Amino acid sequence: MSGDGGPSLAFHGAAGCVTGFCAELRAGDSRVLVDCGMFQGSKTLKALNYEAFPFDAADIDAVLLTHAHIDHSGLLPKLMKAGFTGPIYATAATRDLCAVMLADAGGIQEAEVRHLNRRNEKRGRRPVEPIYTEKDAEVVMAQFRKVKFDVPETITPDITALWTPAGHILGAASITVDLTGGEQPQRLLFSGDLGPGGSDFTPEPAAPSGVDHLILESTYGDRERDRIDPVQRRKALAEELRAAHEAGGPLLLPAFAVERTQELLTDLMAVMDSGEAPSGDIFLDSPLAIEATEVFLSRGWNPDLGRNPFDTVRPSGRLRFLPKPWDSDTLERLDGWHVIMAASGMCDAGRIRRHLKRLLWRREATVLLTGYQAVGTLGRLLHEGADRVTIQGEEIRVKARVRMLDVYSGHADAKGLVAWASDRRPVTGSVFLAHGEPEAVEGLRVRLETAGFAPAQVKAPQIDDVYSLAPEGARVVEGGAHRIAPGRAAKLDWHNDRAALLIALNRTLEAAPDDAAREAIIARLQGMLAGEG
Repeated sequence: MSGDGGPSLAFHGAAGCVTGFCAELRAGDSRVLVDCGMFQGSKTLKALNYEAFPFDAADIDAVLLTHAHIDHSGLLPKLMKAGFTGPIYATAATRDLCAVMLADAGGIQEAEVRHLNRRNEKRGRRPVEPIYTEKDAEVVMAQFRKVKFDVPETITPDITALWTPAGHILGAASITVDLTGGEQPQRLLFSGDLGPGGSDFTPEPAAPSGVDHLILESTYGDRERDRIDPVQRRKALAEELRAAHEAGGPLLLPAFAVERTQELLTDLMAVMDSGEAPSGDIFLDSPLAIEATEVFLSRGWNPDLGRNPFDTVRPSGRLRFLPKPWDSDTLERLDGWHVIMAASGMCDAGRIRRHLKRLLWRREATVLLTGYQAVGTLGRLLHEGADRVTIQGEEIRVKARVRMLDVYSGHADAKGLVAWASDRRPVTGSVFLAHGEPEAVEGLRVRLETAGFAPAQVKAPQIDDVYSLAPEGARVVEGGAHRIAPGRAAKLDWHNDRAALLIALNRTLEAAPDDAAREAIIARLQGMLAGEG
């Protein structure tokens, strides 16, 4: 794989894009993966979830898991189904969160495939199978092995690994990997997703210094944010709540079910209790978030604070959990001020789509986005100001207030990433910029070079790029196959273009002066499709 028999590193996801992180590390006779995440974003990118892995799953000795987010863990049941029988190493909190997240993902896939197959049968198309089922997700949990922070773990005779806090979500880690076999031992550090630091919810990111190769996330590599404290964070949230209340309708919060939901609920309760924001009912309409909250209540102890900051996130007179689908139905009868929180954070799956279909066209409603929105997702379209969107095949006008509150980001900004990377020096080999869209990768590359990293050190891998590793640096192995053309992973695809075209066509037809003009427009389009010009 490396071309010279030495260690090699392949990027099978989150390279040139943000989601689906999966790195394959080969050293001696050992083959391990760091993460095995699910792709999100455009339909072209998500289609990779259904394709065969670009490696033989049965050859993988182990998986080293940085954290539980589905774009890092979401294809573990598929890996098992494909023949992987080895251990999955993760922190205790990551393991507990994966137990609920993977089962939820399997259940969603089963439900969506049932819906799709009904449509396919009507259209005369072949039925499809889910990537994996809820049962598959339950079975793969037997392969998890719990690790402790700062305690080295022997993975194979050639590989030792160390998990250190990444400050991103509960249980999240950076992983230092020592390749001990061969003539030249090497050390790699996978940042995982790094938190911003300064939070009362998560610890400060930490990791050893002095590595050969650094694999660095770059989600916000081109953006810097003002560092704010918990008081300022809650003040910003309270301002959004007051504005939404004044608009006269409900506030809809699309939120990532793990960490973001629990943080928002903690602050919602605090600002309402203090009188900083108008009081109202808060509905958590996400079975996954409800189950994940139990993990936070049991494992969220913060030694720096001497308490669990999530202790207030329990059902109460104001806060109501809605675990069953029919519980969600009751919200349709509500008017006026209330808060609904539902997954997913990028608006691309789960119950949030139902609420968006119901509320987006209402001027008095507010949609508050609170996290990163990947290219091609519904959340990104809303954030960029789309006045019409398509949800499950239905065109919806956007009249609601759409707001973005970035103070809850679980990712370090560009300044934080550079500072963290600089603290890992000396880095004798290469710095790989992963988990970022091209603009973010380029922005971080420039900043790292300004901070003193050599231009030749910094690499920007694409999906399925393979690198041969040596202590002094890495070189790309030529001739490898790419499932997506380099540079295309973070682009809008033809599915997005088709949706935009249909919306534009409907708008043009509605604006036409009469039926004759509409018929003429349709006739011209039909002629173009028939090749008449």
